[in-house]
Amino acid sequence: MTAQQFGDFDQGLAALGRDLCAEGGPQISTMRNYRFAILPYPPSREFELRRKILRFTEELRADGWAVLPISLQKLLLDRIRSTGEENVVGMIAREKRLYERDPERALGYIREKIAPLIEGPNGIAADVCRMIDEFADQHPELTDRSLVIIGRAGALYPLFRTSALLKHIDGKTRNLPVVLLYPGERRDQTGLSFMGVFDADRDYRPRIYP
Repeated sequence: MTAQQFGDFDQGLAALGRDLCAEGGPQISTMRNYRFAILPYPPSREFELRRKILRFTEELRADGWAVLPISLQKLLLDRIRSTGEENVVGMIAREKRLYERDPERALGYIREKIAPLIEGPNGIAADVCRMIDEFADQHPELTDRSLVIIGRAGALYPLFRTSALLKHIDGKTRNLPVVLLYPGERRDQTGLSFMGVFDADRDYRPRIYP
């Protein structure tokens, strides 16, 4: 990644802040009742991103906003742990044995075990929707001054595509503004490459900043 590409992230964050605080309510999408946006960033700058987002969040809260950060990494780990300690220990041990013989086979095994836990409308998407529901119920008076930030998406690589997540939470976010922090590359106006490794995915409806 180049410094200029990360500069685009800074520009995107500034533009997002302006659009969130627009007169008449957040304007992060050109589509009515579809308040989604994507903020791409270089995966190599993950820790710098977190610092900038933390500062951004603190500034919004100081201005009276309610902000809900959602960690996809935490949701992934919670789902894995929910299968029981014995299962988790066994899965780790088998993955290590397979990796010694064939790393690709080990990855395939992990995909086979974890995919049913996280994919589809009843996977991680359901956890995200539940958290947003609880958040909206806690702040009913702040519909136009609430923000959901979904981050740590890199933890799902290479098991899950974020486009699938957005598809399954579409229409289930109580019309609150939702921003997905996207580790990857923007290949053109609508294409995003997850982690800069996958082929560009153009199955995105949200606005991509900047």
